[in-house]
Amino acid sequence: MKRLSLLLLPAALLAAGCMGDDDGPPPIVTSCEVEIQDPTNPPSVQPLRRGQNYRITFETTHGSFTVELDPARAPCNGDSMADLARRGFFDNTRFHRIVPGFIIQGGDPTATGNGGSGYTTIDAPPPNTEYTKGVVAMAKSQFEPPGTGGSQFFIVTAQNAQLPPDYAVVGKIVEGMDVIEKIGRLGNRQTEAPTERIVIRSTTVSE
Repeated sequence: MKRLSLLLLPAALLAAGCMGDDDGPPPIVTSCEVEIQDPTNPPSVQPLRRGQNYRITFETTHGSFTVELDPARAPCNGDSMADLARRGFFDNTRFHRIVPGFIIQGGDPTATGNGGSGYTTIDAPPPNTEYTKGVVAMAKSQFEPPGTGGSQFFIVTAQNAQLPPDYAVVGKIVEGMDVIEKIGRLGNRQTEAPTERIVIRSTTVSE
């Protein structure tokens, strides 16, 4: 696998070019380390403007919910998730893992638990990170470094999932928690498989 650092510049800077001293404080530059699994299809993540509140609305077969991104906690994974949503990556994907009273998981185009975006990036979470109800975080394997994320994400339905601080927190649910709870009941606790087909129809990114 090829690993490289991508320098993500705020969109305002990309559009305006270099700024003078009279244009306010310099923009924040985020350097994200990206590991590419498919070198024939490298990522072209478009960065979010710092200081803005970004939301992603997911329209599903069982209702809609909205995630508010938290770029302070996971700038690289947040940029990536928003970019994937803009490009329609999540459209027609399924929630492939549902553990009642714990989490729901989606973002895998293969619906097998093994698929992804073709690249990963890392936002190592602080030691005091908690995964409480409504938290949205990136899923990863036990062999990957803390904070690794691709396209698979999970949403916590437990009051506190009691997970170790290994998963990058990209945001929280701000609308449609009732939909999340409804989906969260549609799983087999033993197999973690959905009992119904739950499909993400579309995603919309807004400020």
